[in-house]
Amino acid sequence: MGLDQLIKKCKQKNAKAQEQLYRLYSSKLFSICLKYSNDHASAEDNLQDAFITIFDKIIQYKNKGSFEGWIKRVTINTALQKYRKQKVFDIINEEQLEEVDVEINDEEVSLDYLLEIIQQLPHRYRLVFNLYVLDGYSHKEIAEMLDISVGTSKSNLARARNILKVKIEETKEPYARAID
Repeated sequence: MGLDQLIKKCKQKNAKAQEQLYRLYSSKLFSICLKYSNDHASAEDNLQDAFITIFDKIIQYKNKGSFEGWIKRVTINTALQKYRKQKVFDIINEEQLEEVDVEINDEEVSLDYLLEIIQQLPHRYRLVFNLYVLDGYSHKEIAEMLDISVGTSKSNLARARNILKVKIEETKEPYARAID
């Protein structure tokens, strides 16, 4: 059965089609949930909530644009929904923030280590970092998604980058000493 037929059957609330759609996309969507959750259990909860929303709102999908893009957006919005109501973001002055460049040498910092330190970021910084850097949203879009100001989004991104820069530099120091 093709994707269009599968979507059509899901719109008709066909349980077998819903199960097939779940099997087709659950691993991709779970990795998104992990990026926006505090832990594995929260990611699993967010995945289940996302699929409930996907099956509830699939009738709104008009077969225009990427279906995968649509379900990814639903999943991100589902995972972020709980944070909109919480006051987890610092309110800041909208003054100019210094952009921090983080230089990464593949030989010194592995992808696994980079993903690990991103996951260790304070939650509010990790959310903005993931949305901006990994998923390509603008600060305006992030501000709307998280119900924060554009300045708060920029501030949280700058703080996330600063933390990552420090952790990466800490990794480089033993490497640099070994070369000397």
